[in-house]
Amino acid sequence: MAKQSKKYYVVWQGHTPGIYDSWTDCQLQIKAFPNAQYKSFDSRQAAEAAFKGNYWTYAKTAGSKPTPKPASRSSIVWESISVDAACSGNPGVMEYQGVDTSTGHRLFHKKFNMGTNNIGEFLAIVHALALLQKEGKRQMPIYSDSVNAMKWVKQKKAKTKLELNAQTAELHEVIKRAENWLAANTYDNPLLKWETESWGEIPADFGRK
Repeated sequence: MAKQSKKYYVVWQGHTPGIYDSWTDCQLQIKAFPNAQYKSFDSRQAAEAAFKGNYWTYAKTAGSKPTPKPASRSSIVWESISVDAACSGNPGVMEYQGVDTSTGHRLFHKKFNMGTNNIGEFLAIVHALALLQKEGKRQMPIYSDSVNAMKWVKQKKAKTKLELNAQTAELHEVIKRAENWLAANTYDNPLLKWETESWGEIPADFGRK
């Protein structure tokens, strides 16, 4: 697994604006803060220069077009679960997690030696659905930023091309169990798209951008 480069996080607008050297510390400043403004940088020097400037100078999308101004985060259903996945390589070491959207408290986490990001996103949603059903919370929404994963869940089938071999056998077994759960159960929990461009990274994000 390749070593992740060090990131520095600038918070222009949050509970306590400043520069933070961990995603966890950054999250504490932006959780439940309306229209939080933040961005990661690859060096302390770049972060310090950015902090002296304006958020909109650095919030660029592909093609150097300004990022649309965030929509009100008041539309977020905070009483919900947010899920996300991360993969070192695709395929590669994969993990997924689910957190309380309002607090960021981790509710579950799984890691596999070989997988893909889409598989992780799919499994995270199914894991959240099963957890909420077990707890009797059949109306609580689930947020995901993956359109593909949400489609797979609705189709009750993970349409992955990941090869089945000794490295992926365990993961394929977990996928099959997830598909069987979807086939055998119904749910009322709304599956909601997390609007990253408007709201910032999903609360379950692993902070490896």
